[in-house]
Formats: sequence, C-alpha cells, structure tokens
Amino acid sequence: MASHSGVPREKWWKIQWFSDDDTPEEKKFITKLDLILIPYLFVTYWVKNLDQNNLNNAYVGGMKEELGFHGNELIRLQTMYIVGAMAAYRFLVGWFEAAYFPAVHYILGSWYRGHEISRRGGIWYTGLPLGTLTAGLVQAGATRKLDGVHGLSGWRWMYIICAIVTIPVGLAGYFILPGTVDKPNKFVLNDHDHRVARERLKKKGHKVQGRLKFNHIKQIMSSKHFWIVVLVDVLFWNAGINSGAFLLWLKSLKRYDSATVNEYGTIPPAMGIFFTLFANFSSDLLWGPVWAITFASGMNTLTNLILVIWNVPEPAKWFAYCNAGWSYALSSVLHGWVNNILRDSPEIRSFTLVFINIIAQSSTAWTGILAYPTVEAPRFLNGYSFSFSMSTSLIIGAHLLNLYLKRRRDPNATQSTPASDVEVTDDGSSQGQIEESDQSKSLHSTQIKPVS
Repeated sequence: MASHSGVPREKWWKIQWFSDDDTPEEKKFITKLDLILIPYLFVTYWVKNLDQNNLNNAYVGGMKEELGFHGNELIRLQTMYIVGAMAAYRFLVGWFEAAYFPAVHYILGSWYRGHEISRRGGIWYTGLPLGTLTAGLVQAGATRKLDGVHGLSGWRWMYIICAIVTIPVGLAGYFILPGTVDKPNKFVLNDHDHRVARERLKKKGHKVQGRLKFNHIKQIMSSKHFWIVVLVDVLFWNAGINSGAFLLWLKSLKRYDSATVNEYGTIPPAMGIFFTLFANFSSDLLWGPVWAITFASGMNTLTNLILVIWNVPEPAKWFAYCNAGWSYALSSVLHGWVNNILRDSPEIRSFTLVFINIIAQSSTAWTGILAYPTVEAPRFLNGYSFSFSMSTSLIIGAHLLNLYLKRRRDPNATQSTPASDVEVTDDGSSQGQIEESDQSKSLHSTQIKPVS
C-alpha cells in the first residue's frame, strides 16, 4: 500500500471513494450509513444556521430601526449566541445548540474511519453556508411579501418561518440518528449493520467502547498535543471575519434597499458551499488534512489582507468578501483530524472534542466585541488585522501539530513522512491491535501509527 495522505490506495494519484481494503459487505454498509446519516446531519446544520444567521439579516432588514438599536447592539447579540452556546431568544438558541457541534463530530468519528470523515463532515458542513444563504433569501422574501401582514414586520415573520422549519427537523432526529457503535439506535441500523461496523473499525485500531474516568482527564490535561490542538482550534474559530461585515458594508454603500442587501448577502455563503466541499474532499481523497488546512487558510489570509489594506478598487472588496467562506471550509478537516488522532479512545475523544470547542468558541465571545464593534462598520481595521494574524498563525499551528505527531512516532522522522499519515493511539503493538489493558496507559506514552 502506497504511503500517502487520504484514502489508502495502491497509487497515490488514484482518487477513489472506497479504500482498497474495503470488502463488498463493508462498502454496502458504508453506502447505507451515508444515505441515512449524512443527509439528516446536513439538514440539521442548515436549519441551525438558518436560525443562527437570521439575526444579521433581520438587523439590516428593519430590526435596527424598529427596535431603536444603536451602537454595538449587533455584536452584543451575536455574543449572546456564543455565551449561551433579542437577548432572551438569542441566549436560548445558543444554549440549546451548544452541544450540537462536538456531538456531530463525535458521531462521525464513531462510525467512520479516519480517511472517511472529512468528506462526510464536509457535506454536513455545507449546511452552514446554505443556512446563511437561505436566511438572506427568507428575509428578502419576508420583507417584500409579508411586511405588514397581520401587523408584523417582515423580519418578525422570518423568525416565525424559522421556528416552523426547525421543530419537525429536531423531532425527526430521534428516529434517524444512528447513535454510536456501542450504543446504537436500532430504528435505522440492524444487528448485521452493527456487526459490520464494529469489525471494520476494530480491525484498523478504532476502539468502539470506553468510559470517561478522572484519570483520563488528568492524562488529557498533561499531554502536549492536546494543548497544541486547543491552540489550533482557537486560531480556527478566530480566523474568519465577522459574519455581518459584508452586509454592513453593502448597507454603507447606500445604493441598495434592505431586500437587495439581503439578496447580495447570499453570494459569499453560496461560494462557501463550493469551498467547503473542495477543502474536505481534497483532504480525504488527495493531500490530507495538513495541506487542506494550509490551502483553505491561505485563501482566507488573502481575504483578510485585502480588507486590512481596504483602500483597494471596489471589485477587490467584492472578491474578498465573497472569498471569506474559506475561513470555515476547513472545519471538518480539522475536527476530523482530531477524531482520527484519538480514534482508539472514545472517552478521551469525546472529552477532547467538547473541551476544545468550549475553549475555542468561548474565545470568540470577547474577541468579537473587541475586534468588531458595530460602530466601526464597515471598515473594521482592528478586526480584519486580528483575523489576518489568526489565519496566518493557523497555517503555522497546523504544521507544528503535524510535526509534533511525526516526532512522537519517530524522533528521527524525516520530511518524507506523509502529512496526515500519523496519529496517536494508546496501543503498543505495531499492527494497531488494542488490548483492554491499554486503557490505563498514559497519553505520555502514546505512539503514532499510520492512518487507516
């Protein structure tokens, strides 16, 4: 087997969906799981981001004037979402959605092997730009068609529409989500499916069962690569420009009505769908997570640089804002990589995904207020400079993490070692077989082994 990033295959340049070692039975199971799990996750993330991003569209669609907003109310309401991850409503949205992001990544890591996660996560993550895009279209339609109906403003109708869409999608999850391999939901997968899932994961060193204990937390907190992962995740969460920056810039031009501003605001998320699919599919099928992160973050850095300079032709600003989707396109690449690094320890993997998300997302609660105060719109010089520093540091951080993992596997490792063909495991065997006694081993004694 050629040693290369992504799907294991005989020739590194041969792009293929399944690995060469997938049996026909496994391919059938993977296809079934794909058709059940991924479409539902995509719909849930679309609805989540429809609910989350409607604030920006409502703000430029009449909320500001009707509620008498002034100063920094927009960024404060955006922050309400973060700390809870129209104050009370916004806080509740963030509160109930707080566990969603790490939970989805944990589910993906529970069913899929390392080289399979980014593609599925990428399809799921396109719900983010689609939700943003749809929020703009819904607000534009509500402003034009429903404004004043039954005495309600168009932006208020948008919140009603979002609620009608969200509730049934949430209820359907009880029957559709497959759970995890050790605690499956038998509404959608039968006993044969569970057996195939367990066997295909175990034969490649994926541990499917475990319980978090206090000593695991001590091991996690004392491991160097955990804190490197935390740093990289913080950089990722802060590398993008403020979600409302483009709309505020369009509104500042004073040449478009509110409905048109919201329609133009759908262009960046539409581009973001393509960016997300490219970053994640290329990670799995071509060059692995490190270089996928490097490329996506490099494109995002270009966006931030243009906006820092600011005094550029207007088409350059259009390009920069429309290119901003690269900042979130790499999300499932990064978190899929974390899933893969900790594939042999479900208990450590679950804690790590939740903890790094708490730290990283919480950091945006105060960085947003400091870097993107609404009163500085549309030119957020401090904000764009901050995002530029984060996106460039993210590239460095990803390579430092990869270098650290390679050196833990082999202190004499050379640069010929593939970028993503390393990962942490608690087992001590060269074939990746996991023994029950390995649960007690410290992360300080972990080894690195090839991705499967």
